[in-house]
Amino acid sequence: MSFRHNRLSVVAMCAAFTVGGSAVASTLNQNTSWTIDQPSTSTKYRVVAYGDSIYAGYNGTVFFWNVARRAAPVVQGEDLARKWNADIEVIRRTKSGAKANDIYNNKIVSERSYMQAANTRVVMFEMCGNDYLQARDAFADQTGTCNYSGLESALATCTTYMERAMQTINQYAPASATKIISNIYYPGFDADNVNTRCTDSATGRVVNKRDRFLPLLARSNWRACNLAARYGFKCADSFAEYMAADYDSNGDGQVDSAAIRYRQGESEAAYVQRVSVTLRGTLRDANTHFVNSSTSFDYLQSDNVHPTYTGGTMSSSGSGPVPYTGSNPNWNRTGHDRMGTESAKFNPAQP
Repeated sequence: MSFRHNRLSVVAMCAAFTVGGSAVASTLNQNTSWTIDQPSTSTKYRVVAYGDSIYAGYNGTVFFWNVARRAAPVVQGEDLARKWNADIEVIRRTKSGAKANDIYNNKIVSERSYMQAANTRVVMFEMCGNDYLQARDAFADQTGTCNYSGLESALATCTTYMERAMQTINQYAPASATKIISNIYYPGFDADNVNTRCTDSATGRVVNKRDRFLPLLARSNWRACNLAARYGFKCADSFAEYMAADYDSNGDGQVDSAAIRYRQGESEAAYVQRVSVTLRGTLRDANTHFVNSSTSFDYLQSDNVHPTYTGGTMSSSGSGPVPYTGSNPNWNRTGHDRMGTESAKFNPAQP
């Protein structure tokens, strides 16, 4: 990850994170390059991914120079390598703990040269997770009358920097590159089903943490996908892929995960109503993602925030073949495989 970990003490790195998966207090660059080698070709194309610890592949240990090798961007690159019979270089420029403005300014803008390479074919990004984690933690600590301004500020900031990120990527990435934003799943969905210690000024009632946070996250995800349509991006709906089962659990004739997907042309209010009210009963914690009525997989690590993965870790750069033949056998078994497979739906048929 170009961590230059000889310059960092373990104590300093441990200080970058708080315990138990709550919002990170400081940031840490985690940059990697992994090339997926196809033995029959020397043609190489590039995937560039910007984001926080999600795309970095944070793996839940104190050894922060190690990250999941097969994080979502690499999973997506594997699909391209097979589809195009080409070598795919996956560049991850990420910063764990970073809020949206940090990712935008210090990764997407400051490190724009990575996406400017002529062989870049995919540019993808995710952001805002730390904005919401920190706003949620601050909200949970409130007493007295609830103040929602912190949550609303996080939403406004996220919206601003998602749009700026798309504008900047459109400016610097090759015109032929596919551009993708991944929206946000809900870590801690079950854990958040508790009352806060503050009361709503209108009702006088104690506020349930999840009741307040779910509609906010839905508004953010609608804006991510709506902005994507406006700026020529694809929207990878990680919320739908993580937060509902892959079968029809409520008998409405729709697969749950498909039923909660973003729909182009639907208003923000209608989307929020559908996801957080009408189909709320189909939402499930990503720790138990049912791929059918009897089989589930855990999409979140023990910190209840970061996606699970398979395939080992890496520390800076390297290369290797696609680790399977045929289609990805793990596409719905780990969080990173699921997220990468969702983004890979938008991979071009030809380079």
